Amino acid sequence: MAKKTDVTVEEKLRALYDLQLIDSRIDEIRNVRGELPLEVEDLEDEVAGLNTRIQKLETDLESVDADIKNKKILIDDSKAAIKKYTEQQKNVRNNREFNALSKEIEFQELEIELAEKHIKEHKAQIEHKKDVITQTKERLNDRDKHLTHKKGELDAILAETQKEEEQLVKKSNEFETLIEDRLISAYKRIRTNVKNGLAVVAVERGASGGSYFTIPPQVIVEISSRRKIITDEHSGRILVDEELAKEEHEKMEKLFSKI
Repeated sequence: MAKKTDVTVEEKLRALYDLQLIDSRIDEIRNVRGELPLEVEDLEDEVAGLNTRIQKLETDLESVDADIKNKKILIDDSKAAIKKYTEQQKNVRNNREFNALSKEIEFQELEIELAEKHIKEHKAQIEHKKDVITQTKERLNDRDKHLTHKKGELDAILAETQKEEEQLVKKSNEFETLIEDRLISAYKRIRTNVKNGLAVVAVERGASGGSYFTIPPQVIVEISSRRKIITDEHSGRILVDEELAKEEHEKMEKLFSKI
């Protein structure tokens, strides 16, 4: 949609205020969701992390179990070697050969002792990892249930509000096309800088909406004349007169009721 040309200041003010009303309605819908989307995202990340941890622990278990099997094979090989060297000692011709075989037997016995020590350590590791896996699975089950619950809450809210939000976003984009780029940039900058996202506010009881600072009577007259765009010197918000705001509120309420 092409931007309108040769529009009056009043038309610009009305378009800006209408855009503000639409965007505020979108803000309300998103505030209803609150932190739920972030909570769901954090829970999904936590569940994924717990699954990854369990997979790693189970892989570690397989690796430790394989190492135990290898150590048992080494023990069997060492026992077989000891038996062979012991038999060979019966047929030696001198002390040198006997002592050499004794050293081989001693080495194999040390190998068996070391392997048994490692097996004992590995079995302790297995028990510890199994405990950690059990605890992690319990944590995963708890987080998974919590995630399902939070997703249900979020899905219910989205089912109620998503269609309305999508239509309002579309309307917001349409209204932006009616306003010159310079004003849209200013509007978005103000919305970003103020806490409640209100960039365009009405004058209420001699002060700008949401502000306690009194506006001089002469400025209020200028605002009511709708001949130029005036901003609040304290908050930077664009100001419109109360009557214009009332008229646009009524018009936009009719629009919202159709969405």
